[in-house]
Amino acid sequence: MSTTPTVKVAADPVGHSGIRVDVTEKRAWCLPTGLAIVALFIVIAAIIVSSWFFIQGAIAQDSGSATTLTGIIMAGCAIVILVSVIMLSGFIVISPGESRVVQLFGTYKGTIRITGFGFTYPLSSRKKVSVRVRNFETNETKVNDYSGNPINIAAIVVWQVADTAKAQFSVENYVEFIKSQSESALRHIATQHPYDFPVDGRSSLRGSTEDISIELANEVAERVSVAGLEIVETRISSLSYAPEIAQAMLQRQQAAAIVDARETIVDGAVSMVEMALDQLEQKNIVDLDPERRAAMVSNLLVVLCSDGQTQPVINAGGLYQ
Repeated sequence: MSTTPTVKVAADPVGHSGIRVDVTEKRAWCLPTGLAIVALFIVIAAIIVSSWFFIQGAIAQDSGSATTLTGIIMAGCAIVILVSVIMLSGFIVISPGESRVVQLFGTYKGTIRITGFGFTYPLSSRKKVSVRVRNFETNETKVNDYSGNPINIAAIVVWQVADTAKAQFSVENYVEFIKSQSESALRHIATQHPYDFPVDGRSSLRGSTEDISIELANEVAERVSVAGLEIVETRISSLSYAPEIAQAMLQRQQAAAIVDARETIVDGAVSMVEMALDQLEQKNIVDLDPERRAAMVSNLLVVLCSDGQTQPVINAGGLYQ
């Protein structure tokens, strides 16, 4: 009788914060420029003096006048030369806007942020990490907005490395990481907002650019915080309807603009008609009965609301002729 093995499922899915690299930037030991220059002179002097004594001992051995003390001195000089050469590997030069992540035999020893000439752990590996402000533009992405309309959108992201240790050890490549996460966040933000007009209380991508930029910056910052990156600013650089619906949406925008313009014209025309009738009555220029008043209102509205230039018609008789 065969039995089916039971599979134990982990309580938490793989990929949560428990597996992240737990490392935070700290300051690495490093001599400042002045002391580093003094140390460099000492090391060079030790190499020169030890080399001279070593050469003199070798000459004494060739001439047959070497003693046991000569051999000890030569051995000591060789050790001094070897140590001095190893010490030379600890001198570094750091330009402004750069840092060095120091590892000694695989152990993270800290980050050097001072600029200029310095001296740190010999035989250590020092990875250069730029802390300058950088920016890039995401690829133009096609996505459906909150109303389901396909749109093309892109953004510019301004960022810098805030924690060099996390940037170096928490992700494989922090430059590619921020690019992919920025495009993912941009897609998510675009699907949460309509393109043109607010819907269900959600601000539009076109009408609330500042709010959308802040929301995008916050989401990108949250996504890349694991890599020790800091978002300085984000801006929508490109926003348009997808080509397949661009013409239809343009016609809809034109129709909406015409309706808005008509509303403005009608409101202004009604105000002008009302003002004209009030002034005619106040100055007793003409006595209008309801029918004549209606005719005048009709004529004034036609003149004021017409698209083209109206042609006046002179009535030589009465209103009812």
